[in-house]
Amino acid sequence: MPRRHQQWPLTRPHVMSERLRLREPRAPSPGGSERRGLRAAAAAGSPGMGLRRVLLLGEGNFSFAASLCGAEGTHVVATCYESEEDASRRGGAARSIRRLRESGAEVVFSVDCTKLKDYFSPEKRQFDCIYFNFPHCGRKTGVVKNRELLAHFFHSSAEVLAEEGEVHVALCNGQGGTPADQPRREWHNSWQIVAVAAGAGFILSDVHPFNAETIHGYTCTGYRSQDKSFCVEGALNHIFTRSTPLPCVTPGSCRIQLESQKVSFQVPQVLVDKINRGFLEPNSNHPVRTVKEELAAGLSQAFPVQDTDSCPPLLHQGHLDGVCPSNIFWVALSPEETPSPEEMSHGPANGPVLISCADFCHGTEKNVPEGRHSPKQFYLRPSLLPHAQAIMQEGAFLPGTLRVLSGPVFRKCRITPHSMPVFHEVLIVFAVSRGTESSCVQMLVNNITSTIHSLQQTGTKPNINLQEAASSETTELSDFAAFESQLGKIQYFICMETDPPGSCEKGSCLGVIRTSHELASSELVVVFASLNLDLLAMLLCGIPDWRMLWTPDTRFLRQFPRGELRLFKSFSLYPPSYVHDVSFWVPEGEQFDEVAFHTLARGVSGETVVSIQLRDSFQQAGTGRRSLCYRVTFQCCDRALSCRGAAELQLRLREQMQQQLGVTLR
Repeated sequence: MPRRHQQWPLTRPHVMSERLRLREPRAPSPGGSERRGLRAAAAAGSPGMGLRRVLLLGEGNFSFAASLCGAEGTHVVATCYESEEDASRRGGAARSIRRLRESGAEVVFSVDCTKLKDYFSPEKRQFDCIYFNFPHCGRKTGVVKNRELLAHFFHSSAEVLAEEGEVHVALCNGQGGTPADQPRREWHNSWQIVAVAAGAGFILSDVHPFNAETIHGYTCTGYRSQDKSFCVEGALNHIFTRSTPLPCVTPGSCRIQLESQKVSFQVPQVLVDKINRGFLEPNSNHPVRTVKEELAAGLSQAFPVQDTDSCPPLLHQGHLDGVCPSNIFWVALSPEETPSPEEMSHGPANGPVLISCADFCHGTEKNVPEGRHSPKQFYLRPSLLPHAQAIMQEGAFLPGTLRVLSGPVFRKCRITPHSMPVFHEVLIVFAVSRGTESSCVQMLVNNITSTIHSLQQTGTKPNINLQEAASSETTELSDFAAFESQLGKIQYFICMETDPPGSCEKGSCLGVIRTSHELASSELVVVFASLNLDLLAMLLCGIPDWRMLWTPDTRFLRQFPRGELRLFKSFSLYPPSYVHDVSFWVPEGEQFDEVAFHTLARGVSGETVVSIQLRDSFQQAGTGRRSLCYRVTFQCCDRALSCRGAAELQLRLREQMQQQLGVTLR
């Protein structure tokens, strides 16, 4: 008998659980002295920027500030909480203060780190680096009080930090609560520094050992005039940077040319920030484009290649045979007013132009709810296969010549680490003599494998192999492979080898190969090879999260100058996660659509939901009403997400569930 929801000790529905977890990224970079870090920061300034301004807070005897004051191109502002009279009593403090002043540094006393803007005029608030070593409220204060201190400090720092500045916080071993701490404290007993910083819009971008012995003349003191110093053995320096803001999910419309008429449609909420990004454009440095170009170059070494210039239509009408309607993004079109000649002269014929909701034309038909469709309704292309099939039916091909098509495709899917509502597909099409298709397919896969190995940046060459589709009938396929199976019979899956060898587990499928005997003459067989470029880019560059490919943060593309493929280094380490539960009654007589639920969660949260797990299901005796309970986990891979921010997203999701899915919340 299934357990009832009430057996879970949930709090109020709008609050729910606020347990936090940390993702385990790659190990932090090795240490280095603070002086080296400061010099690097100074060198990072653009020519003509002038001196880099560095603010040091909570100095005890000012020995740390004194060790840094000679850094070239840097102006140091050293502060402490105590008055000058009290601070000067500490051993060596008077000597360090004198050295700072002689070197041209500023020394400011009685500075409260939670009210920094009060001590600096507006023109002097743009600090390039803020240091706060071993913050502490004093005495035997618990972790909660110190978290509050850090929270106020980060909010205060945000008011005086330059846009691309850094905040350095040194903590004793174990205090931070990240996997970099060894040993690591239990989460509730740590200062939870990453989650606390997120509340002020900061992300942890680096963490390395605080090597006190490498800082010349530095001696650690205790908090607020205490003789007992902090234990710096195993201490860590946490480096925070500003996060780009979380997306403001507002409606958007797309205007395209459809045959002889300009039309608009409202972009599905989950795709608003993904339409018309231009990753594959000639001027793009995105790794997805680089992978596509390198694949085409590799293929041209073994086959004649024709890169198809025609732009596949963004919209299709009617119904795609064999495909579940709930996996399609349906849209309702609205005819535009007669466009001006100037409008007609701009942009490609089928190219989408994203416009704001205010530009959405008047007289728009009421949109059909996502996931439902009518015969006259259109849908965003879920695959390039229909377009390729149409080309082959027209006979516009040369036997043995590869045609390469590419573009973004759109599919509704559940939230999993390797499931993407939009990705870039490359489709390779060629016709070969009947009876030679198997050898030609193997030659194609060998060429693709060789190209992938030559591009690999992670140091481990993946084993790419062909898996017969018939042997995978009992295997749970990834969303990519499962959707491809709906489009037509598949002969082979192109997989990364996993454990056990030869299996095609979820997330390991990079592409599929299918053949057709009907699209060409009786002597020819047409081969279609489809690859997920986004998964390939992640595999080659060690990108752990598909959402990172779509980040607006410029630090992502900066890692791939001129389109070079390099090993990706995350600029947001150990992002916290927040767990909330939601339970509801399913509308009577209806089957609950999980894909629609996941799609709604993606859109409402701005892709910050990383997991949705069914926790409980039961049917009420007597009424037959069905109730479900899901656990929703929020986590952002590239931006700061605070506990409060996650709770607000949960509230918004609950509201939209009632409106869009027709459920009754419990």
